Parts: sequence; structure tokens; C-alpha cells
Amino acid sequence: MVIDFRVGAPIKADRTAHRTHRTLYGEAYGRIAAGQQAEIPSDPRGLLDLMDRNDISHVVIPVEDNETTLGSRTGPETLATFCSADPERLIGFCGADPYKGMTAVRELEHAVRDLGIRGLNIGQFWQELTPDDRRYYPLYAKCVELKVPVILHAAMNLSLEVPMEYSHPRYIDRVATDFPELKIVATHGGWPWITEMVAVAWRRPNVYIDTAAQRPKYLGIPESGWAPFVHFGNSLLQDRILYASRWPLLPFDQTVAEIKELPLKPEVQEKWLWRNAATLLGLKM
Repeated sequence: MVIDFRVGAPIKADRTAHRTHRTLYGEAYGRIAAGQQAEIPSDPRGLLDLMDRNDISHVVIPVEDNETTLGSRTGPETLATFCSADPERLIGFCGADPYKGMTAVRELEHAVRDLGIRGLNIGQFWQELTPDDRRYYPLYAKCVELKVPVILHAAMNLSLEVPMEYSHPRYIDRVATDFPELKIVATHGGWPWITEMVAVAWRRPNVYIDTAAQRPKYLGIPESGWAPFVHFGNSLLQDRILYASRWPLLPFDQTVAEIKELPLKPEVQEKWLWRNAATLLGLKM
């Protein structure tokens, strides 16, 4: 039983402008194209088949809305259509553009109430804002009202156009302070600010951390900087770590196998791989 809290999906974003960021993604996705292309399905049924072959019970599919800054968005209707192939197992988190003000809040409410979207995803560095920017606060309040989680980026970003600072855990701490009822998932683990990320989650019981796009084998190497994550994730934070692969960047089988090789207590491994996510998402397992 495995729940993957962050995967990509073959959903094309709508583009209304030509601005793009120079990023470090190119090399990584080049490797994917060279070595995994046969394992990247083009439709939801293909993704479900791949999940079945890898014993993945559910996946969270976050998309983004960066229309103002990048001229790119994946609308909640497109995401909902993709997830409708199996809405129990394909769990969509829509994006939101904070520059749209209350329009974004209304779009979020429509997505959750009418389309079956299960949460909000914000990659704030693409929008060149920190998570505690007041333009996000109406969206957070709506998440609390709708009882859905929000994913916030919390690690080094791979854009060469904006500073890493936008994703520092200190800003998530401020959001968690102002919205103690808001369930926050700090995605990508918090590296290189692991100690700060662990401290935020220790202080704030509404903060979870996922492992998206991180090779789990490196989490077990002390010199990598991940040692506090594994140590506290095996004890004080054992109920708030979420396995996530960021497939297709990293394959399901590789990341699950490497999670199982970490020095985790058996009951903690179970929590990381599915139980914590099931609790957070309200799944009946």
C-alpha cells in the first residue's frame, strides 16, 4: 500500500504568453526522455495501469496557475477531467493565481465544491512571492473553510530567474502561525534548509513535509544534509512525513524501494508510505 503525494501527469498547460524561466530542469527531463519514455503514459488510464504495476494505491496530482507571471495555467476543469477516470485514486490539487484577487478565491471554491478538486497547490517562487505574502491569505482562508490542504514549495528551486529565498521554511512558519487550522504540505523536503524545516514542523502541528523529487537513498547519507529529516521523521515527526516521488522525474519503484532501505522503524515506514497521507486526505483505507 503506497500513496504518492506528488506526481506529474500528462496534462498540458494553456499558454497565453511567451515568457518562460531558464531552469535546471532540462538535464533531468532529458534523462527521462532517454530512459523512461516508454513508462510515461499519455492518458489517465495509462497512469492508473502504471500505478497498479507498482502497487501505488493513490496519487496526488498538483497543477499550477501562473497566468500573470508566466502566462501559463492548467485550469481546474482540465485537471478534474483527467482525474475523473478514477476520482478516488487520482487526487487533484489545483493552482491559483494570487494576482487575480477574489477571482482566484472564487475559482478555488468552484474547483473544490463543484469539480471535486481536493486541495490547493502553490509554487510561489514562480509567482515571485513568499508564502506569507498577503495576496495568498484569502486563498488560505478559503482552504480552511473548505477543509482542504495547501501545498507550498519549500526547497531549492531550479529556476535561474528568481532567488531561492522565496521558498525558505521561515515563511511557511509565518503562514502556519497565522492559520493554525490550515493543513500545509511543505513540498520537496526543505533542502538545503533541513534543520529549519524540521523546526517549523516541530513547532507547528499543521505542517507536513513531503519527499517529492528527492532520491530517498540520499536522505540516509549524513553528509548530504538530510540527517535531521530522517532522525526526527523517525520520531517526533513520524506522523507528518509524506512519501512523494515527483514521477516521472523519479520512478515509483526506485523511490519506494529506497524509502524501504532507510533506517525507519517498521511502523514509521508504513506512516511515511501511506498512513499519514491517508489521514491528511481523509481517505478510508
